[in-house]
Amino acid sequence: MSEENKNTQGSFRDKLTTVNADGKRVWVYPKKPKGRLYNYRKIVAAILLLFLFVIPFIKYKGDPLVLLNVLERKFIIFGVIFWPQDFHLIVLSIISLVVFIILFTVVFGRIFCGWVCPQTIFMEFVFRQVEYWIEGDYNKQKKLARQEWNFEKVWKKSLKHIIFFTFAFLVANTFLAYLISIDELKLLITDGPLQHAVTFLAVVVFSGAFYFIFAFFREQVCTIACPYGRLQGVLLDEKSIVVAYDHVRGEPKGKHNPLEDRDASGKGDCIDCHSCVMVCPTNIDIRNGTQLECINCTACIDACDAVMDRIKRPRGLIRYDSEKGIMEGKKSIFTPRSIAYSVFLTALLILVGTLFAFRTDFETTILRQRGTLFQEYGDDSYSNIYELEVVNKTRESHTVELKLLEPAGQVIPMGDKLVIEKGEAKSGGFLAVLKKDQLKSSNTKLKFGIYSDGKMIDEYEVTFIGPPSLDK
Repeated sequence: MSEENKNTQGSFRDKLTTVNADGKRVWVYPKKPKGRLYNYRKIVAAILLLFLFVIPFIKYKGDPLVLLNVLERKFIIFGVIFWPQDFHLIVLSIISLVVFIILFTVVFGRIFCGWVCPQTIFMEFVFRQVEYWIEGDYNKQKKLARQEWNFEKVWKKSLKHIIFFTFAFLVANTFLAYLISIDELKLLITDGPLQHAVTFLAVVVFSGAFYFIFAFFREQVCTIACPYGRLQGVLLDEKSIVVAYDHVRGEPKGKHNPLEDRDASGKGDCIDCHSCVMVCPTNIDIRNGTQLECINCTACIDACDAVMDRIKRPRGLIRYDSEKGIMEGKKSIFTPRSIAYSVFLTALLILVGTLFAFRTDFETTILRQRGTLFQEYGDDSYSNIYELEVVNKTRESHTVELKLLEPAGQVIPMGDKLVIEKGEAKSGGFLAVLKKDQLKSSNTKLKFGIYSDGKMIDEYEVTFIGPPSLDK
């Protein structure tokens, strides 16, 4: 590391680049990036945005392809319905996702932040693009911010913020479609806001929050609000793959002279042009090393590669690499910690996969009614009262009935047939009747077969209570 970097190491780690010495906000005007990696990120962003806005309109067997109804705890993930009884599967899936992100951070740094995080996708490929389109690149944006409020500044700023809020409102309605389904959203829209004032107010509030984040709060979400960036200090090590500056090759810095033999001069490949700083959306200097604010967006890589092409030096002065890889000239991503995370994640995925595989279409429970014992049923039989509860996880209604498999006896429903609609949990009472001469003790095991539309869906064992005198 150069003397300059050593001298600035303490200062850049002691303060945020978006806050000045007086504690005031430093507005960031990043230069519009371009290059190979930026083009790849645009493709990824386009796919994710297309997925976000198209999925609510796709249906499978009459239901949304994806539904995240938190209020009613009903979830549909790519056509598979999860009811409240499956909530543990959703929780385990979320835990698996968190562990997966942690594992990737340990091994590959903040790739998630730079490539698929919603904050980055919306900021860099929606709101920032609108800003470039209306106000121009970073120099024009700075000039517009400094000039007096004239007609040009008023109409540009007004148009930009109108588009910002319109898009925020569109996103809020899209998220609402994921919560209540697109059909319910269409109904809310056609009925008008006065008929659903609370829902409309919630959408407006969410739109306002979304608009504020991307119009004003911006990169401070990543540097101040998001806890993921703070976790870097405990997740990253010298073998983690991050966006890194090759100080071995780049130092000492020196201005470029086309007439000079750079190798003979003893200068490093970095010409101190600050191109990497100008494109950074969080306003950091990647040459200072890994920093909390870096989201691994790769804008600095593209900018530096373009400069290396112009001065006829090899690309990769800034690249994906580890601190150890730069120092030793080789990459090693498998560490005891990353292996431990991998083992834990694999076990968790196996557990979740097993639970998903053994998930049934019905959940059944038979319990003897509380506070009851046996009853005389006619002259030659005893009866017990039971309650059957069935959860229907399918997309269709089903008629459920019981049969006594062992021993021989009768099942007498108490009420109408048990018809259960999709996603419904319903219970009904019934009598189990056994002949007195079949009972050998006060506790007899019964095996019931539970049938749906003539097909057995489950078996259940309970205890039949008889007179204590049978035990003598």
